[in-house]
Amino acid sequence: MTKVIAITGKGGTGKTAVAALLIRSLSKKGKFLLAVDADADTNLPETLGCEDVKTIGDAKEYLQAEITKPRPDNPDMNKESVLKSKVYEIIEEMPGYDLLVMGRPEGSGCYCYVNNLLRGIMDKLIVNYDVVIIDAEAGLEHFSRKIIRDIDDLIVVTDASRRGFRTAERIHELVDELDSNVGKIHVIANKVTDANREKLVKLAEDLKLNMIGMIPLDPKIEEMDIKGIPLFEISDDSVAAIEIESIVKELGF
Repeated sequence: MTKVIAITGKGGTGKTAVAALLIRSLSKKGKFLLAVDADADTNLPETLGCEDVKTIGDAKEYLQAEITKPRPDNPDMNKESVLKSKVYEIIEEMPGYDLLVMGRPEGSGCYCYVNNLLRGIMDKLIVNYDVVIIDAEAGLEHFSRKIIRDIDDLIVVTDASRRGFRTAERIHELVDELDSNVGKIHVIANKVTDANREKLVKLAEDLKLNMIGMIPLDPKIEEMDIKGIPLFEISDDSVAAIEIESIVKELGF
């Protein structure tokens, strides 16, 4: 049965880096994995080392244009089949995982019909994988649109600040307010130091947040980021990679 994990958090917390490290860990464990970049900023492909990717946004705009065209030659065009074929063209087959990029938000016009088609296609697509990892937007608009309907584990990545933890608390509240099928909600503190570790544990307890990991500030990640090296190439002995292995166990792998 497919396990769907979504990762969110405010900008600058290292959300995409955490997503990439989780993808790296699970793919090394032999999981058949789909990585979904649902953030309009589209940083996950570069972090994984995949460039020049096509997006679902492009496919949706193509279909939207096709819908509005007069088609006297083919009035019964199967729009779902057209969009499905475009989605499968867009999927990048990478070593250890497949990658699907949602892309930029829609332009002018109503995309409700296309979104409804896409929901059905995504439902059928994700069951082919052991795990789906979604690098989500900082907000929760994608959950309210329900392009991907069910989330087993929602991970909120926060930095080592009270504001970051308050953001995690607010996301928890928003999930409760929205009619979203989210199973468990977890928090990962990123860029943690020995000086603030105990304070962050206490803060999570005070806010009743389920913290499943504390990723240390890792100079190797900073160095790779500066040099433009994909995080998929990080060494197993990096402190971040070691902590990710503990988090993966907490998630049931």
